Amino acid sequence: MTSLSMSIKSVMLASLGASVLMLSACNKQAAETDAAPAADATTDAAPLNLKIATESSYKPFSYTDANGDVIGYEIDLTNALCEQMQAKCEIISQDWDGLIPGLNAKKFDAIIAGMSITPERQEVVDFTDPYFHSGIILIGKKGDDITVDGLKGIPVASQRATVSAQYLQDSHAEADIKLYDTQDNAYLDLTSGRVRVMMSDKVTGVDWLKTEAGQGYEIKGAEISSPDGDAMGIAFRKSDPLVAKFNTALGELKASGKYDEITDRYFGTSTTAAAQTATNNTVTAGEVDKVVVQEGDKVDVDAQ
Repeated sequence: MTSLSMSIKSVMLASLGASVLMLSACNKQAAETDAAPAADATTDAAPLNLKIATESSYKPFSYTDANGDVIGYEIDLTNALCEQMQAKCEIISQDWDGLIPGLNAKKFDAIIAGMSITPERQEVVDFTDPYFHSGIILIGKKGDDITVDGLKGIPVASQRATVSAQYLQDSHAEADIKLYDTQDNAYLDLTSGRVRVMMSDKVTGVDWLKTEAGQGYEIKGAEISSPDGDAMGIAFRKSDPLVAKFNTALGELKASGKYDEITDRYFGTSTTAAAQTATNNTVTAGEVDKVVVQEGDKVDVDAQ
């Protein structure tokens, strides 16, 4: 064989060897790709970016401070839930009447606004497990002997589309019911004398009684327990998988003690175990230093 033939043969063998190596490498890469798990295309794989709506005139749950910042119990609880889920959450303030319509129009992803879990609301939204329980109370001037059973023809204030308003409409339709867009406006008409009494959520009412404006007023009678509206939950669009995520996070906060820590900061509640041992306590006239915090069963606890 000539030198030229041997050179040509060597080149051909080298080229063939390179081709075999390249093919082998490609096959190996393809095999590794086929063996690797597929990227998770569900929302679980991506960080959560959520808009959460509240109504910021419902002290101490959610309200605006002197700097214009939205603060309160529900804001601290929401931040803790989002941190637990490693989610990025933006809390925005909305008018009460627009909360559920805005949620279902996808303007935001959730509502945390002292919203009681009622059958009517459950027809249009889903709720998490309860994060708070509270009844409703009647507030009037000190010395006024008015009672819940004597509201016929009496002007009574309440915030529109709330459990207290629904209770008045269902149980005391004979009263002169005045409904307001915010709790603050209901307080204003009470102190101005345009209404004689006000029906409100217990916690917000007790908080107002401790203000300067509320000094001349008191709770009339015992706390009223609504059959369907004592439990508050976070609202989501129907069948939203976020409900399960928030339930898990809420359970983890309760297990870790973080839930009790946040609740204690606002309401002076004891531990969950202590709360479960005290039941069926109510607030009567003049007992404005107590609020109900419920995690399991009802318990009256000192407010801070």
